[in-house]
Amino acid sequence: MAAGTLFVVATPIGHLGDLTERARAVLGAVSLIAVEDSRRTAPLLASLGVSVPLIAYHEHNGEARTPQLLARLQAGDDIALVSDAGTPLIADPGYRLVREARGEGISVIPVPGASAVMAALSVAGLPTDRFTFRGFLPAKAGARRRALAALASLEETQVFFEAPHRIVAMLGDAVDTFGPAREAYVGRELTKRFESHYRGALGELLAAAMGEGLPARGEFVVVLAGAPEAAAAAPALQEEQVLRLLLEELPPARAARVAAALLAMPKKPLYQRALALAEGREEA
Repeated sequence: MAAGTLFVVATPIGHLGDLTERARAVLGAVSLIAVEDSRRTAPLLASLGVSVPLIAYHEHNGEARTPQLLARLQAGDDIALVSDAGTPLIADPGYRLVREARGEGISVIPVPGASAVMAALSVAGLPTDRFTFRGFLPAKAGARRRALAALASLEETQVFFEAPHRIVAMLGDAVDTFGPAREAYVGRELTKRFESHYRGALGELLAAAMGEGLPARGEFVVVLAGAPEAAAAAPALQEEQVLRLLLEELPPARAARVAAALLAMPKKPLYQRALALAEGREEA
């Protein structure tokens, strides 16, 4: 018996009209649909008149569920993999199933469609020839600041997801790391009823988020411009070399201050990096 096909199907991130005709046909024709949360997917399928059986597949049960789904595929069943919204595997679980299916010689076919990352990039007005998707930053303040500090000198556009209860803190840390003048875009509730777009300098966006100009409600995509040429001229390797040399003689705060003057860079991300280097040296 020929093996079935695993279809990786993009679903709307908000507006139901964004579901493609091909996705509708696939969802109605497969034997089983693997979903993150049936409470999110069942209403979509009901609106399409689709009554295909659902099976939960998420980050907490993926390892245990994968063999079961592979067995169904090997028995000839076609299966659709969907996330709660948007394109599966983009900041969502599912890579394990795709990897294992390919390893078993099972056909894996994308059914493309909506993506919050692509939607935000298309309207942000920032360079898209090179970009990096970072997903969600760490929830804890210290880890988030260190993650941002590592991006300070990168020239490509950066894309993040952020939760509403952390959007102010995230923008505040971005201002501290990249400076208030760095260009950015914030998309809120993309394709949904209260969709809104904000573009400007980081300092302006932070002020709006701290007031009523950018409500801290809904789902956020943040697009951040890359470093200007002057900042990008000092690559991360050079930063680390300078800091390591200075830390041989100076405490982290003074090392960061001197490095900032030498490299013409903001002090705060250098200080965070100096702390990390100093902690690593002490542990060693």
